[in-house]
Amino acid sequence: MRNKRFILINLIGCVLAMGFGCRQQVEMPQGAAPVTAAGPPKEVKPVEANETVPKIVFEKVVDDLNEIGPGTKTASEFKFTNAGKGALRITEVKECCGCTSNGSELTKRGYAPGESGVLRVECRSGLQPGTLRRQVSVNSNDKASPRVALTIKAVIEQRVSYQPDRLNLLLKKEDANCPSITLAGLDGKPFAIKQFKSTGDCITADVDSSVEATRFVLRPKVDVEKLRKGMSGFIEISLTHPECGTITIPFTALSPFEVNPPQIILFNAEPQKPMERDLWVLSNYGEEFEIESASSQNNMIKVLNQQKIHNGYQLKLQITPPAAETSRRLFTDMLSVNIKGGDKLTIACRGFYQRK
Repeated sequence: MRNKRFILINLIGCVLAMGFGCRQQVEMPQGAAPVTAAGPPKEVKPVEANETVPKIVFEKVVDDLNEIGPGTKTASEFKFTNAGKGALRITEVKECCGCTSNGSELTKRGYAPGESGVLRVECRSGLQPGTLRRQVSVNSNDKASPRVALTIKAVIEQRVSYQPDRLNLLLKKEDANCPSITLAGLDGKPFAIKQFKSTGDCITADVDSSVEATRFVLRPKVDVEKLRKGMSGFIEISLTHPECGTITIPFTALSPFEVNPPQIILFNAEPQKPMERDLWVLSNYGEEFEIESASSQNNMIKVLNQQKIHNGYQLKLQITPPAAETSRRLFTDMLSVNIKGGDKLTIACRGFYQRK
């Protein structure tokens, strides 16, 4: 009995000791560091905010050029400063279409805290009136702003007007019925015409580059034989105007003949099973003509009959698809129609086999 009492007293003592120890641990002052065998801990110095972080700051991110002329070359400068406390490094300058950054202005990629730099961006406006908006992205090691978009914008206004803005030419008329071209300055600044040229050299005009004025009337001459070889293209008129370097005028000549449909397309074709289609060959100038011959490049197309109509011919065609290859669903051919007198018309034919 005495032994049991002794054991009970010891157990109670252990429980009281453990509770006292836990109470001491809980009641320790907040922030006190525990003492270890190695001695008291060393004082930890807090890290100062942004101690080694770079920060790129631009004076402006948008450069509004207001009103500029078509085809004008401009230059924008974007000044920046490293406002952080770490070394700034520009990793990439990414340009959009129409912009070129001049690397000679950005002499280096690394900038110390407080150091400034300038990015120069050259830009060329479009040839037509409207709006200009170009962007350049600057990538750096600034974690808060790793990519900064710089914008160049402007309103493109015509500095020199021109009439007509397109030439529709006729082969059967003198000088292809080409009208006079009038150029007029809209800002009162005199200019000269440096050069007049055209696609295929089929349209020419006499110009005197020593004459300056605010208005010119040009009388083009057309070489019809050269025009027949191209039928369409552009006239380029080079000027000395500071904000309008080039005037571009498209031209198109009406073809002597029209083919309808312009190409033959077949669907759900079966190998070796003929299909019929109608084709019209018409005169755009209302002139009489004769079809001399017609031939098929791959011998798939045959002219069954040819009927003369008011301003041309109606052809009944028979197209026989070839034996189908294992993996191809498409077959092609080309029909050539020779007009008496030298003109040759080509009509493309495309066919698709039935899906199995």
